[in-house]
Amino acid sequence: LVYEARLAPVDGFAFAVQAFFAEGGRGCNVTVPFKEEAWRLAAVRSARAEKAGAVNTLLTDAEGRLVGDNTDGSGLVRDLVQNASVTLANRRVLLLGAGGAVRGVLGPLLAERPREIVIANRTPEKAVTLAQLFADEGAVTAVTFDALEGPFDVVINGTSASLQGALPPL
Repeated sequence: LVYEARLAPVDGFAFAVQAFFAEGGRGCNVTVPFKEEAWRLAAVRSARAEKAGAVNTLLTDAEGRLVGDNTDGSGLVRDLVQNASVTLANRRVLLLGAGGAVRGVLGPLLAERPREIVIANRTPEKAVTLAQLFADEGAVTAVTFDALEGPFDVVINGTSASLQGALPPL
């Protein structure tokens, strides 16, 4: 098994995936900014990828079809609960951002039965859309950063700004 990073050009992700599998690749992980494009490329998607609208894992099945999954949420929950001994049940959770990363973790976080998840985002529309999409799975509300009211038991930064070392305006 060889696991190595590959840099795909922003305008050439589909070609990079095609080349990877043509070279004998068996599966790959996908990160920003390509998760939504990976979702569109996948001919078959898991239920959690479907709801997340994003894919972070690609492989091919026996028929050669591209299969997409999203393990972001299950990985985050496992790390928090098992590795860091963080209790999520009956806790108030602040989730910063409303992009693909947040969409991918919402379902698994809600499955842990927090008292409430508050999605805070720079623009309220995306946060409101996510809160509505996941409302049937638990208590989810949406606010702008300016409208935040604490305290929170757990804070998760899902903003893309942190990739450049920037912090959310809290």
